[in-house]
Amino acid sequence: MAAKEKPVLDKRIFWDVNFDNIDYDAKANWVIVRVFERGDVPDIRNCRRFYGDEKIREALLNANSLMLHTIYLASAVIERPIEDFKCYKNRQLNPELYPY
Repeated sequence: MAAKEKPVLDKRIFWDVNFDNIDYDAKANWVIVRVFERGDVPDIRNCRRFYGDEKIREALLNANSLMLHTIYLASAVIERPIEDFKCYKNRQLNPELYPY
């Protein structure tokens, strides 16, 4: 059986780790979140092709933290309201200080 090919993703997304040693199966949730937070449209498309929409949906909905703009992007991509995201619920429970 041939080894599964790696997804086509830009190295700049993974600037802080050894790009060649990423385990795309064992670290799937981390890779998905990283691509949505730091990738561009082609990276997100390639990530969706590699993992499939169900895995993407599961990883994003259960992520412990996402930047607010990433939550909105993910919500549009997976067609789920932001209230369904675990990290959005956590954000509501721990509001930020008032910006003065």
